[in-house]
Amino acid sequence: MATAKDSGVVLARTRKQRKYLKRKVKIWEKRRALKVKKLKEKANVTPLVKKYWLQRYDLFSKYDGGIKLDEEGWFSVTPEVIAARQARRCTGASVVIDAFAGVGGNAIQFAKVCHHVVAIEIDPKKAALAFHNAKIYGVQDHIDFIVGDFFQLAPFLKGDVVFLSPPWGGPSYKAKENFTLDLLKPKDGHSLFQVAQAITPNIIMFLPRNIDLLQASELSWLSSPPLDIEIKENLVRGYLKGITVYFGKAALL
Repeated sequence: MATAKDSGVVLARTRKQRKYLKRKVKIWEKRRALKVKKLKEKANVTPLVKKYWLQRYDLFSKYDGGIKLDEEGWFSVTPEVIAARQARRCTGASVVIDAFAGVGGNAIQFAKVCHHVVAIEIDPKKAALAFHNAKIYGVQDHIDFIVGDFFQLAPFLKGDVVFLSPPWGGPSYKAKENFTLDLLKPKDGHSLFQVAQAITPNIIMFLPRNIDLLQASELSWLSSPPLDIEIKENLVRGYLKGITVYFGKAALL
C-alpha cells in the first residue's frame, strides 16, 4: 500500500519532470526559431554575399546576437580574428582612430583593448550599423562614431594610432595580379598615408592579399625620418585574407 510519503515523492518527481520537460521544450523552440531565422536570412542573401554569409561567424563571433550588415559590409569587414590581432598591437593606447569604420568590425576590437576609439564613417547608414553592432559586444561607450569624411576631419584629429582599411574596390580586387596603392579608394594609398602621418607616425594599414609589397614598404622609406615597419600575412582557417602593415611604434609591439 502506498504511503503519504511515497505519494509526496511521486509528486516531487512529477514536478521535476514537468520542469525538465518545460526546459527541453523552451530549448527546442529556441533552436527552431534560430533555424527558421537562419533560413530566412539565407533566402534573402544576394548571390554577391552568399559566400560571405557562410563565413558569418568568422566575421562576427556574436553574429547570432543580432549583428547587422549591409551588402558592402559583408565583403569589406575585417574577419574578427584578424581585427583582434591588429587591435592587440594597440593595447593600452589612449585613442585609436579608425578612418574607415564601415560596419564596425575593427572599432569593436580596438574598443576592447584601448581606452577610446574614434570611428569615422562617411555613410550614415553604415555608421548606424556599426553603433548597433558595438552594442552587441558591449563596447559602444568606448567608441565615438563620427559620420564624415576622414580627409576633411583629419586636420582636427588627435590620436596615438591611426588604422587604415580603405575600400579595396569590392571583390573584384582579387582579379588583379598585383594590387597597387593607386587602386585604393577614395584616394590613392600614398595620399592616404600622408594624411594619417600628419596625425601620428603610428599607423596600421590593412591591405589586399595581392598588394604590391614594394610599394607598401616605400611608405616607410619615403617618410622623414623613415618609419619602422613590419608586414604580416593574415590567415583565417589556412586561407590568406589580407596583409597588415604596421608602421612606427605599432611595428615594435
